[in-house]
Amino acid sequence: MVKLLHAADFHMDSPFYSLPEEKAALRRREQRELLEKLAAAAEDVDVVLLAGDLFDANAGYWETCETLKNVLGSLKAQVFIAPGNHDYYTSRSPYAFMDLPENVHVFKVPQMRSFELPELGVRVWGAGFVSTGSDDLLRGFRVPQSDLVELMVLHADLAPASRYDPITQEDIAASGLDYLALGHVHAYSGIRKAGRTAYAYPGCLEGRGFDETGPKGFIRGEIAKDACALDFVPLATREYRVLEADLTDAADALEAARAAVGQGSPRDVARLLLKGEFSGEVDTSAIERALGDKFFHLTVKDLTRPRRGVWDGAGDDTLTGLFLADLKARYDEAPDEESREALLLAARYGLAALEGREEWRP
Repeated sequence: MVKLLHAADFHMDSPFYSLPEEKAALRRREQRELLEKLAAAAEDVDVVLLAGDLFDANAGYWETCETLKNVLGSLKAQVFIAPGNHDYYTSRSPYAFMDLPENVHVFKVPQMRSFELPELGVRVWGAGFVSTGSDDLLRGFRVPQSDLVELMVLHADLAPASRYDPITQEDIAASGLDYLALGHVHAYSGIRKAGRTAYAYPGCLEGRGFDETGPKGFIRGEIAKDACALDFVPLATREYRVLEADLTDAADALEAARAAVGQGSPRDVARLLLKGEFSGEVDTSAIERALGDKFFHLTVKDLTRPRRGVWDGAGDDTLTGLFLADLKARYDEAPDEESREALLLAARYGLAALEGREEWRP
């Protein structure tokens, strides 16, 4: 069996626009430091497969390029990189001007190429993007008959209409590969199978926004002919988290927010969504100042609606307005409290039905 590590979508030197500049600069340093942690995790592996978008753009800061070169050069493993749509290979890309060590191999063309590692009984296939888009690089590919463990690293999208190297389950199954190491999707896919071929997306190495929440990391394990033992390993320095506070029955917005946040998580970036119906004052800046030290960074969004009465909107030129106007007229003319209560209950049930809710709340 061959021991491998599979990672992708580092997006180093990301701008982190949603953070203040000093925190954005710190996050970029942390991205570089994460490479050292990845190297420690790869200490005992034979092959490292990096499936593209290592850089966020087709350029990189000098510090990032030097760190990547030195970290990869320190590995005993053979390293294979398949550039993606963000770090596509050109004569001016970081891969072209970095003096990469001998154990690092970059797939520079959009056609399948291979490297044989006879001492490991392994062959590694791959192809690279040379622009921001790519045709289906796997279509029609099949490994030759051999006793080698057949691996491939590829930046690709399992979506038929994608412009980012679209591939299909049928392509994967027909390939005859033992393992296909994919990049492009920023969430861990789990280890999947198409035919006899195992494949996976490890997701991005580190979240960079609220569309990349939860644990992030890489895949590590062993591959043999018709055998696969791989696991996801979390590695990210920080996580992005989305929290919610329902202010419907709250007396004070800040205290409701404080209860929702709890102890917080100083290592993480959080977004707190204030929801429900609330007619009091909501000062998102004050909440951020009061609770911001519970996280690396906190933003608060006010999504509350004003509290309303059951007859609000009666008489509007809508189905709801006409419904309420009729009931309100009968309510005003009701002969006793029991009748008024029944009409009020009818209004509540009717509003819930019209709004697609289980129950209506003011």
